[in-house]
Amino acid sequence: MAASSFQRRPYQIAEIIKGWIVDRQLMPGDRLPSEAELMERLRVSKGTVRESTRVLEAQGLVETRTGPGGGAFVREMSEARAISLLSHYLYFKDISIRDIYQIRIALEPELAASLAGRVSAENLARLRESLASYAERAPTLEAERQQHLDSLNFHEMLAELPGGNPLLAFIIRFTAQVLSDLTVYRRLYEPGDHHIGPAGCRYHAKVLDAIEANDAECARKLMREHMLAAQAVMNDNEAQVQRGFLSEIGTPARSSTT
Repeated sequence: MAASSFQRRPYQIAEIIKGWIVDRQLMPGDRLPSEAELMERLRVSKGTVRESTRVLEAQGLVETRTGPGGGAFVREMSEARAISLLSHYLYFKDISIRDIYQIRIALEPELAASLAGRVSAENLARLRESLASYAERAPTLEAERQQHLDSLNFHEMLAELPGGNPLLAFIIRFTAQVLSDLTVYRRLYEPGDHHIGPAGCRYHAKVLDAIEANDAECARKLMREHMLAAQAVMNDNEAQVQRGFLSEIGTPARSSTT
């Protein structure tokens, strides 16, 4: 029991320090109080302070520097690290295509609608240029895989445009990354007979036209249709891959005798 209590204490102190950072509106690069100050303020041992600092380092919120001028400093967690940590949480969950598209269908049409009339000509040109890599049918499985990834990257690019809702953008980018990982890990591109790249390209081009024309309702409608069509294709690919996997399991091993 004592050991368990000791293990919890550093996490409790780490939460107190996080609250302290927020209350004082500290920014990335600002120094935290020294070990001695934290020991005195929080009435804990040096070991507990150091364990708490390690907890915050592991969470990506603090970094320690050695030497003159060293100490513990506030650090801004990168989006890549945040996505990585969330992905690790989901690693052993049985995430399905349906789970992912339930989120995409709810959010991505709203993102498209919110961008109507608000995207610069430069960004529109950049987005249209990105469509070229999946405008034609993929000639190989490897090209099919890359088209899946390039098509998903378009959605991430939309989410990264300036002026949007940062929380909505993060969730969409995270969901696109989860789908990207799922596509590769489960090899969902392997059926390769649905021309998903060119179909997605056509939808993307129409969505950009609606955004440029400041037609929010059209952008919303097109993105929803795109999500539903993509979900149907991915569901079918997932089913085909699963059937192939089960067939391999059920195939008896060849006899070594002649």
